Amino acid sequence: MSGNPVTLDHVASPGLWALAWRRLRADKVAMGSLAVVAAFLLMLVLSASGLVAADWEDEVAVNYAPPTFMGPDPALAAASARAAQPVPDNAFDPLAPELRELRAQLDKQGVTAQRERRATLPFGADKWGHDIIKKTIKGGETSIVVGLVAALVAVALGTLFGAVSGFYGGRVDDLFNWFYSVFTSIPSILMILTVAAVLQQKGVLTIVLILGLTGWTGPYRLIRAEYIKHKAREYVMAADAIGASSWRKMFAHIFPNVSHVALVQMSILVVGFIKAEVILSFLGFGVPVGVVSWGSMLNEAQNELILGKWWQLTAAASAMALLVTAFSLFTDALRDALDPKLK
Repeated sequence: MSGNPVTLDHVASPGLWALAWRRLRADKVAMGSLAVVAAFLLMLVLSASGLVAADWEDEVAVNYAPPTFMGPDPALAAASARAAQPVPDNAFDPLAPELRELRAQLDKQGVTAQRERRATLPFGADKWGHDIIKKTIKGGETSIVVGLVAALVAVALGTLFGAVSGFYGGRVDDLFNWFYSVFTSIPSILMILTVAAVLQQKGVLTIVLILGLTGWTGPYRLIRAEYIKHKAREYVMAADAIGASSWRKMFAHIFPNVSHVALVQMSILVVGFIKAEVILSFLGFGVPVGVVSWGSMLNEAQNELILGKWWQLTAAASAMALLVTAFSLFTDALRDALDPKLK
């Protein structure tokens, strides 16, 4: 029996990340959440580069200028009108010559006087006359950077500790488990405040260290379990047979197969650390004076609420809620997409 040989087309099976991307694209909620997160990250890049909100500290409006849709504050408008009225010639004002000289100097320097500030802004102003929109964007830059970098530090530590503990086992595993038990036995907020009190220094780097050094326990537990499971598999034994070192087996062979766990943990920690930064700044352990974040805005807003000035609280809380909700929904979708059981 003769005939042409049958040729079969070889089709490469899609990998884990390709399958995960297919599932994400099919999930409308996940893609919408990803678009929101991407918009915030774009805002972060534009703010850090100075293209957006670089002049957020400029006093462009009167103190506590209300949002535009509310119209100008009648009390502030009346006070500004009284201040703008000229002093009668027959009125005695011992400071009139000095005030005229000061106004002349300000006019020469191009300094905007109080009466030239805007009475309203699209989303209002704070007590110094800063634009709330620009302040929220600049505060988002600080909060998002803290969340991303602190999550990267925590996941890096958790992955390193979990890989060493799960791969070597024995006394090394016992040592890391004891270390893990000590950290988890103390409430997280108490641990954060303890590290903050020990460092005794405010700043973005300090907050990153506080959150990164206290948030590695979750990634450690999951990565350790994955390494215990993978170290006995055939591809690791084959790497051992060709003489691969322990570190090469851990990070060149096993880690690519468990990297999705670290990615999901990082996305979860970003959300938690953004909220933790807000809490720390609200309690006074966060960013220093002169640096704005969503937490410092909420700290200022608690005093403004007594005066009925709610717009700074609304802007900071709305921005944080939108980002945290979108990141949480995307994290849940990513976890589901990377789950092999959902094939």
